[in-house]
This record gives sequence, C-alpha cells and structure tokens, in this order.
Amino acid sequence: MVGKVLVANRGEIALRVIRACRELGIRSVAIYSTADRESLHRMLADEAVCIGPPQAAGSYLNIPAIISAAELTGADAVHPGYGFLAENARFAEICERVGLTFIGPSSGVIARMGDKAAARRAAEEAGVPITPGSDGLCSGVEEVKRVGAEVGYPLVIKASAGGGGKGMRVVRSEEEVEAAFADAGREAGASFGDGSLYVERYLDPLRHVEVQVLADTHGNVVAFPERDCSVQRRYQKLIEESPAPGLPERVRDDLLSAARDLAASLGYVGAGTVEFIYSEGEFYFIEMNTRLQVEHPVTETVCGVDLVAEQIKVASGEELELPESAFSPQGHAIEFRINAEDPRRNFMPQAGPVEFYNPPGGPGVRVDSHLYAGYRVPPHYDSLLAKLIVHGESREAAIRRGVRALDEFAVSGIETTLPLHLAILEDGEFRRGGVPTRFLEERRLASEGGMLRLLRAGAPSSL
Repeated sequence: MVGKVLVANRGEIALRVIRACRELGIRSVAIYSTADRESLHRMLADEAVCIGPPQAAGSYLNIPAIISAAELTGADAVHPGYGFLAENARFAEICERVGLTFIGPSSGVIARMGDKAAARRAAEEAGVPITPGSDGLCSGVEEVKRVGAEVGYPLVIKASAGGGGKGMRVVRSEEEVEAAFADAGREAGASFGDGSLYVERYLDPLRHVEVQVLADTHGNVVAFPERDCSVQRRYQKLIEESPAPGLPERVRDDLLSAARDLAASLGYVGAGTVEFIYSEGEFYFIEMNTRLQVEHPVTETVCGVDLVAEQIKVASGEELELPESAFSPQGHAIEFRINAEDPRRNFMPQAGPVEFYNPPGGPGVRVDSHLYAGYRVPPHYDSLLAKLIVHGESREAAIRRGVRALDEFAVSGIETTLPLHLAILEDGEFRRGGVPTRFLEERRLASEGGMLRLLRAGAPSSL
C-alpha cells in the first residue's frame, strides 16, 4: 500500500480522497492556493502545502509546484481527483518519471482516450458501437460536407481534445457547415489549445448513459450498474441516477459488456467511465473519462463500494476483491449537483461568504461538500458547491426523499441551484423517467429572459 498520498485537487473531491486515505491508514497531503487558505481540505489533511496564487494556472495546474510539494512532503503517490490535471497525460507521465504512483491509468492510455477521434477508433477496434461519422480528424469544411453526404444530417462537429460541450456545434444542413466548423475550431483552440475537429451523425432525441469500470494490474476488469446523466444544461450534467430508468435488460447487459471490453482492450488500470448515447433502442460510444467522475457516489450508493479506496488499492498493486452484490443495484440512487449559480438570473455565477449552511440528513441521504458557515466561495474555480445523493428502495422512493432533502438543504449568502432541482423533481415527465438530454429546453424550465419558473412542493407538476 502507498504510504502518503498528495491530493492534487481542491474542494469536495479533495475532501473525499483525504477521508478515504484516513480510513485506509494512509497519510494525506493537501495542496492549496492562496484563495483556499480557509478551505476544509487544507485543514483536514495531515499536511498542507501552498502552491501558488488563486488563478488555477499558477496553482492547481502548476505541475512543477505540485511535483515539488510531493517531494517536499515525501509523498509517494498522487491522486488527481477530477478536473484540473486528472486527465492530463503529461502530468501522469511526469509522475511516472519521478517515481510517484499516479492513482489512475497510465499516461499512454490517458493520451489515447483524451483524443476523442483516437478514442472512437479504439472503441471500434474493441467491437463497441460508434455513431457513423468521420474516420478521424476532419481537415476542413469539404471533408465535413462529404461525411454529411454519406451519413446524412444533422451532424455534430466536436473538438477532438474537448469536453463539456466546448468546441461542439450541431449542423442540420450543408449550408450551416462552414460557419459552424469555424466557430467550433476557434472555441476548441481557445479552450484546449487544440482546434482539431471530427464529426458524427447527431442523434435526437437521445439519452446519456454511462458505465463505471474498475480494473487492476492482474487483468481483472469489472463494470458496475449504469448511470443515467441525461438531465443537463448546456451539456453540463445536473442530475445523475442509477440504475437508468426504463432501460431494457438486453441493452443494460450489452452496455456493461461493451464497457468491460473496451477497458480490457486498453490494458486499463484504475477507475474510469465509458460514456454512451442511447437512442431508439441502440447505444453508441461517446468517450471514456480516464478518472473518477463527479457522480461516482451514485454508484457507491447502489453498489456498496468505496471507489476511491479501490482506486488506491489498485494503484498499490492489490487485486480486486469485490462481492457479487456489488454488481447488482441495491435500490435506486440520485445525485443532485448544487452549484453556485443563480437560476433566476440566467445562471449567473456566484461568489462570496456563506452566511448559513444547513445540509440535510436522515436515512438514505449523503452530502459531499466543502462548505461551512463563514466559508467564502472564491470566484476562480468550478461552481460546484455540494453533491446531494439520496437513496431509496425504488426510484419513486428516492425522488420523494430527494424532495424532502432538497427542501431541508439551506445555503444563504449566495444563490444556488437548489430551486432548480426542486423544480425538476416536481415535473411529471422527469418522474416518469427516461428523459432525453434536451429535457430542460423542451420543458422550458428556463423561460424567456433567463428567469427560471420555479416550482415548490405542492405546485402544479405541469410546466
């Protein structure tokens, strides 16, 4: 087992890793920027090192400073969390070169799956279904038009190095290709330093379904029950649940097999997530996230597995030893991402002091958060404040518990997306299950002018 883990992240995920280390008897090292001096992850770790200014480029993305912090504190492993450097192949390679155990897959696998066009090829080689599209990167507008003539419109142009909807444009006719290709390339270049693009047939309506995988150095690869992540805003996930409602058993079995096959073909080690779209009874590969997901607690809740602890054990060379019960969902779990955004004002980002903080509790309720009363939310980082996870014997029971927990959840001083989640849970279509990714737009939860039509308990379920 590794002896000391440097956590190369901040916020709730840094806390999550620190807690797992403590339960395993492993010492932890927190890194923090000057903006995070009063953060819980700095205070709860065994050791802490300030690595730079508030801006992420000078701190949480500063590879030399992070490696120096590991050397200074005698850490022998690095856990990257999610975001920041979690899928940075160069960072993983440097850790490998200096003898630090990177708690994740190899730098080579990260590089291969980080290139979305290369990831499509890897999936195809593993026998995993992919959507019709380009064979690789598209060199220009004419190549996109050629693909459109072959597979039909609409198409989606995507950044090869991208994610989160950046560098992504949907085109519904040949006339739209030129402007969309230029816009996507510019955005991809600005966001990722790489403007290369590829193209796929755009399926609509569709659902976003993903499979958590875990693999060790002994050749064992396992896949856990799927998660549905279809409730999104601008391609950013808001709600995740497991198991996916209304998914045919045949599709469910094939999804898990496809995810296992892809991970095995890559020689994958560690935790990862294979993401798919599901449309009209068929599923297709989107991408593979070579890290822990924000929504990993959903899987932990229905499977009874500590994924972070398993990550650390696998990185230490241990063989996976999981009970059979881990691969069958026990009840239903739903996760709500609570963000520092004001849904009444077009989701304007929020920053400032938290005056009052009251997380919900009771049976079947879990909150992962770095908040406390008096904490000042900095403006420099991702808007995620907390993750509320609820569990029930059925989806209906989990939704009822979610309404109760969201109603108890109180944060004052800044606006949050708590009212949005209550609005979603009151919606009849969501309650029936199996909503598409365009659900929020279709149901017009965000009305003209960006003013959210909020629902509270007892309000009509029709929007």
